[in-house]
Amino acid sequence: MNLQSVRAPVFNLEKTLNCGQVFHWENSGAGFIGAIDTKAAYLEQRGNCILFQGVTHQQVASYLALDHPLREICSSFPADPAMSAARKFCQGLRIIRQPEWECLATFICSSMKQVAHIRQISLALRRSFGVRKTINGTHVYAFPSPMRLGMATEGELRGCALGYRAKNLLATAQLVASGEAPLKKWRQLKDEELRENLCGLPGVGAKVANCVMLFAYERLRAFPIDVWIERVLRQQYFPGTRKLSARELREFCDQYFGEHGGYAQQYLFHHARTGRRVDRERGRQAKVTQVVRPADLRYDLPVKRRPVAAPRR
Repeated sequence: MNLQSVRAPVFNLEKTLNCGQVFHWENSGAGFIGAIDTKAAYLEQRGNCILFQGVTHQQVASYLALDHPLREICSSFPADPAMSAARKFCQGLRIIRQPEWECLATFICSSMKQVAHIRQISLALRRSFGVRKTINGTHVYAFPSPMRLGMATEGELRGCALGYRAKNLLATAQLVASGEAPLKKWRQLKDEELRENLCGLPGVGAKVANCVMLFAYERLRAFPIDVWIERVLRQQYFPGTRKLSARELREFCDQYFGEHGGYAQQYLFHHARTGRRVDRERGRQAKVTQVVRPADLRYDLPVKRRPVAAPRR
């Protein structure tokens, strides 16, 4: 292999590709094979460098967000036990810059699905409708364009295990392909307008919209709330609070996690999904003995019962 190299300090390739923000990279030898936009690529980490093939230096650096000031971002996180544990476990994890359409379509398919199932759907769509590439003797499939998916039938999409999501994916693909939903032009919009436009697409609710804003539009304040994150928020930040609305959770996250809430969310998500399992396997699951909120956080939730300190596992 004729590999090129790019410096990647404060970076963990495995965690970045396997944390549930992107779903098509596969292990290959000492690295990973996948696609960056329409290009087949091989990526491998050696120390503070990423070795790569099939793409340019600029494409790798941009895709992996090597320009994000990760130390500064992580230092902005709240210093509570849950966030601190997630930060320690997820060292080097970066938010990838994904192509708008690929990210939008993938997260439309993610509704009510686990990461393993989303990976299967992504691969099925790529193999059925994407352009096949080859790198190091391995076939890689680019994500199909909106025009290609817009020409498919709902039945063909259901054949990729999409279920009811097939109808939404087909309708959105046709809107994007026709220019009625100009995803690239939406980059110029402010957050609220961008979120509103995304939520106007078939199959896109608040969670999917925030995922696309974070992973494709680089709106690092966006804080997607799914089942995993809601569980973490309720257990770690609001133990004993029975009634807490989605709006109250959103308001809390926006104020408490701030400008880099999207990074905080991804760290909490990856730690909750995999970190605790790793801890149990190693026989050293951390016990959180106190749930605290920074003294300078002045946030009054309109609920009768306030968060209290309590032992957590």
